[in-house]
Amino acid sequence: MSKKFNKKQVKVVPLMTALLICGFMGMFSETALNIALHHLMIEFEVSPATVQWLMTSYLLVLGTLIPISGLLIRRFKTKKIFVTALVFSITGLVLAANSPNFTVLLLGRIIQACGTGLATPILFNTILVVFPPHRRGVAMGTVSLVMMFAPAIGPAIAGFIMEYLSWHWVFWIPIPFLLFSLCLGLVYLIDLSIEKKPAFDYISIVLSTLGFSGLVMGFSLAGEEQIGWSGLPVLLSFLIGGTSLLLFGRRQLTLEEPILNVRVFKHPMFRMGIGLTVLSNFIIFSSNLLLPMYIQGGLGLSSSEAGLLLLPGGILNGIMALVTGHLFDKFGPRWVVIPGFVFGLISVVVFSQISTATEGFTVIIFYTLLMVGMSMITTPSQTNGLNQLDRINYPDGTAIVNTTIQTSGAIGTAIAVGILNKSQNAFLSHVSNPHDAAVQAEGLIHGIQNAYTFAVIIAIIGLICSLFIKRVIVLK
Repeated sequence: MSKKFNKKQVKVVPLMTALLICGFMGMFSETALNIALHHLMIEFEVSPATVQWLMTSYLLVLGTLIPISGLLIRRFKTKKIFVTALVFSITGLVLAANSPNFTVLLLGRIIQACGTGLATPILFNTILVVFPPHRRGVAMGTVSLVMMFAPAIGPAIAGFIMEYLSWHWVFWIPIPFLLFSLCLGLVYLIDLSIEKKPAFDYISIVLSTLGFSGLVMGFSLAGEEQIGWSGLPVLLSFLIGGTSLLLFGRRQLTLEEPILNVRVFKHPMFRMGIGLTVLSNFIIFSSNLLLPMYIQGGLGLSSSEAGLLLLPGGILNGIMALVTGHLFDKFGPRWVVIPGFVFGLISVVVFSQISTATEGFTVIIFYTLLMVGMSMITTPSQTNGLNQLDRINYPDGTAIVNTTIQTSGAIGTAIAVGILNKSQNAFLSHVSNPHDAAVQAEGLIHGIQNAYTFAVIIAIIGLICSLFIKRVIVLK
């Protein structure tokens, strides 16, 4: 039985402001760091495969923590989870901002990810509880509008930070905003937990952690030059991850109170939404890592210039998130998602052909087109799938959606970096002077071209799958 509360007494604006600030700052520090990766590789003397762990570890923690968020939301007071999340986030940011070496920086990112992993599901679950089905498209679009401005301004602000300050400020900037969010949450956050508190099933939690972390770890290690896809650590990670996920899913079906109700996958449009989210996030997360590297390492532009080139796409992506929410409410997902994959396919085809002669204007146009296309896919697909669930399954649905976002983002990033590294090393092994700066740039671009060829395949698969999406008729 769900806990009753008067929706008219809910202070929606301050409540959502607290949650959106938290989500916005998580996205900001994530995307802003992309611009700093090139500098961090130089300062800490690490390879692309090593520096990408700053992204992969962040997503890895989210992918392992979010699956149990449905259990946490049902068992603990919403405000308690939120406060704990903010404490983790702020602690991680302070540690990362003061890190003297790469190891400490990585530890700070992991702690910060724990906070994001606790806070993000609360945001989506609140929307599903507070807003009726016919208003969720606009509500989710508004959330996407706010949160997508973080990827929009993050690279631009980070570019100027790297130009005039240092990478440490990428972590200092979110802290005062998170403190403000904490104050709002303490006053206005409502309790969305249910009266019946489910029991912890520690076996399920262990299996979930081993499953998601094992898969992400396998893809990430495969990108390491000294290990490769056939390396024993990679094969063991895949074996442990895959087996654990199968056992986890089977166990949830036998438990009277599962920590994650996998029966929600019986709904076809929920499955469709998850599948399209996976494919689109392969493209989004890998692009947000590859393009800053290409602009700085391939074209030789500065951090601030890289941020400015990506700024229009990020801004329009945020605006389109609200527009697609309205379009979804009016026309359903089909006439939004299909064009989104068409735009995405055109963009990644162009990026698979980039070179040192590519103009910055070309990057602006097709990155913008890519971001518009991806915004037309994610929010409508997810909202349409969640609309097929009963309210009691909202925590499970949002947990699965957010797990999918983070896990697919981590896997997509790891695959892209793996392709980049292997292609770049193969290119440099056949040249006479591999240490020449111009040759290094050509090798980097060659790797990025091949990574985007993989994205082309993903976009084609997504386009074909999107032809079968149907609008969910909400009767409740």
